[in-house]
Amino acid sequence: MRQFCRPMLVFVLLVVATGCATTTPRPESQIAPDANLAAYSTFGWKPADAAVADEPLRILDVQIRTAIRTEMIARGYVEAEAEPQLLVTYESVAVDKVKSSPFRIGIGMGSFGSNVGGSVNVGSPAVQSYREGQLVIRILDAAANRELWFGSIAGNADRSKVDAESVARTVALAMQDFPARPTTP
Repeated sequence: MRQFCRPMLVFVLLVVATGCATTTPRPESQIAPDANLAAYSTFGWKPADAAVADEPLRILDVQIRTAIRTEMIARGYVEAEAEPQLLVTYESVAVDKVKSSPFRIGIGMGSFGSNVGGSVNVGSPAVQSYREGQLVIRILDAAANRELWFGSIAGNADRSKVDAESVARTVALAMQDFPARPTTP
């Protein structure tokens, strides 16, 4: 199954990482302990399974790939269609979550001039459901078919803020710890 073609609306949930202030996105990354990414110079895309290879790339799919490509090139890697040393793949997941606010009671007293007053405020508990999405980007050694690095970002959604710029910011956050190639003097 082509991992990057899972329901792309899930990625919409991640765009909040760059556009919505309700939660802070949580980027995470990990590199294999023995990975020497400086030994690699080219990257390509992990091939899709034959069953979904004929599906066209969706608009959001193109935006994600473009953003990943931009991040890889900015770090000194060159895209190669034939025999790349690194393979890139990504996947997205969504989970329904519930946020609750507890029952609250407030008591107050005050005065104005010779008048004294008091009040009691009672707030009922509130429950809000939302979807949290996660984007995971994986970099693999093409020859060994082994994961060398992954980066992910999770957050909740604002479906109205999906455009190429916010997709690029979200991918940049997920890949912020991906190492750049050393520059040669």
